[in-house]
Amino acid sequence: MAIPAITPYAMPVESDLPKNKAAWKAEPKRSVLLIHDMQQYFIDFYKKGDSPIPELLKNITTIKNRCMELGIPVVYTAQPGEQNPKDRALLTDFWGPGLDNNPNQTNIVSEVAPTDDDIVLTKWRYSAFKRTNLLELMKEQGRDQLIICGVYAHIGCLLTASEAFMQDIESFLVADAVADFSLEEHKMAIKYAAERCAFTISTIQLLDQLETPEQSSSEETNLTLEEVRMLIFELLGEDPSEGLEDHEDLIDRGMDSIRMMSLVEMLREKGADINFMQLAEKPTIAAWGNLLSSKKVLA
Repeated sequence: MAIPAITPYAMPVESDLPKNKAAWKAEPKRSVLLIHDMQQYFIDFYKKGDSPIPELLKNITTIKNRCMELGIPVVYTAQPGEQNPKDRALLTDFWGPGLDNNPNQTNIVSEVAPTDDDIVLTKWRYSAFKRTNLLELMKEQGRDQLIICGVYAHIGCLLTASEAFMQDIESFLVADAVADFSLEEHKMAIKYAAERCAFTISTIQLLDQLETPEQSSSEETNLTLEEVRMLIFELLGEDPSEGLEDHEDLIDRGMDSIRMMSLVEMLREKGADINFMQLAEKPTIAAWGNLLSSKKVLA
């Protein structure tokens, strides 16, 4: 039931990346970096000096340093040692009792260890969202993108990306900053993510996206509240003559998450520093008008 010894394999490179179905772009003001389960217990199943571990540690360090420079929050997950059988539950059937309560197993490896400014969440299940406050932390900070790296790609990393998708959070699975039991399972994870729930990206591609200057939210535009109203009619596929009340719940009119994300992208092109969660919090024209006015987007 325990994790098997992992045979070295070559870390995937950009040419190995699958084609992404989504066309997302990582943005510093929307992102959170998740460093997933990089505890000594899990890394000890690899041969430390052999691929993919050197690349994994180097790329996670590079990504974290860049995120710190940009003010992107950094969150870690770490499983506790000597878990109560009731807490561990079905995990025991697949993986045995898990970690001992020993720093040589529970500590995050020194190469990517958290600092005092980082957040460390206690991990209980495959998904980093389960029984943690990760979703609440992201909502509080108005962030709706999650950059994922760590181990193991086809288990916790992939399941976290899948749950992020179901929470309307865009996730970026960094293909050469995750590691797995084998190259086959590694490639399976990034392929599934690219085709079903996330954006698969390399470290270099991610850094390039994060380097791209974002449009300033203070840019002057000629956008008016009436033009926002017309964009909403267009997304809903409705005739403007039917009317739309300022305090009407737009979700009741058919403004689902896909249409709302489309509106977010349209407004960002106008200079609005907003995200999906901010619109979803109070989906009315009046509330969105106040939000856009505070962002200096409405004329």
